[in-house]
Amino acid sequence: MAEQKLNAPARAQYEIRRSPAGVRKVTEYQDSGYTIVGNHLTQHRSLSGLAIGLAAHIQSLPEGAPVDIRSLAKRFPEGRDRIAAALRELEANGYLERVRRRTDDGRMVTLTLSYNNPQATRARRAREAAEQAKRRTAVEPPPPAPVPAPVRRPPQPDPAPRPSPTPPSPASHLPEPVARAHHAPAAALLANLRRDDPRLLLSVRDINRLTPPVAAWLERGASPDAVRNALTAGLPPALRHPAALLAHRLTEALPPPLPATPPCAPKLPAPPPLRTCDGCERAFRAPAPGLCRDCRHPEPQSKEPPSMKLRTPMGTPAEMPTEMRSERHDDGPR
Repeated sequence: MAEQKLNAPARAQYEIRRSPAGVRKVTEYQDSGYTIVGNHLTQHRSLSGLAIGLAAHIQSLPEGAPVDIRSLAKRFPEGRDRIAAALRELEANGYLERVRRRTDDGRMVTLTLSYNNPQATRARRAREAAEQAKRRTAVEPPPPAPVPAPVRRPPQPDPAPRPSPTPPSPASHLPEPVARAHHAPAAALLANLRRDDPRLLLSVRDINRLTPPVAAWLERGASPDAVRNALTAGLPPALRHPAALLAHRLTEALPPPLPATPPCAPKLPAPPPLRTCDGCERAFRAPAPGLCRDCRHPEPQSKEPPSMKLRTPMGTPAEMPTEMRSERHDDGPR
């Protein structure tokens, strides 16, 4: 009786009862038709039961399935107001995002993004943004040397004639920026040109020489993508001197400076953000979410057709003025 049975199964294989009134799980193998949902959603402290159920239902749907309020109200017995409130809970906690985009024909549509783990998605996006910023700022221009203060000297006679000035080099015609605030992004843009075309691999000397003209473009309001397209579009098949070609394009295609805004121009208030109507899913501008104007004040629809008014023919006493009726009575026989 005191011997230990080595062939007896371990207790972990049996059902473990931690509480006589707790939950018991009966798990069966499912070959297909199941959805993996994290405990961070099913055991969320701030979400309601309807919001957790809607999130699990949306994650089980295939790509492109409609998840608007009207479609969910047809699927579940809850009303539109409760479903709209649950969707707003999911948006506030990061499990749902509704993005408004404009189609090619000019219509505004709502694209719904469902996140199964929003915290992991935010961490991945932050890590990718940090890596991309690190790649852009990989090459930075050297710090400028301090310019010595000019020393005033008394004018001296110049008996010998001065030699004729030498013609300026092509690099002297390159535009120069007013400030040095755009030098770092300009140098990073030049260093990353080799990603668009391997032939645009520039040396450190060429990057330092072309950084001021690119900074001048940025200072005049040109975006980095516009500068990159102007430098890399339509390159010749045989490119021998890439730095000379870039210097030529920076000089010849320099955009004009932006016009100054009038000092007395009134500043218009910013319009309220776009919202999605909880009733008809139409985009409208409002400071807070809710219903649009048509859903708040619906037009009354008459069940009976409008009655046709019978008009009295002209010339009858019903439409004649009082004076004309009295005159007609006086002219008649007595």
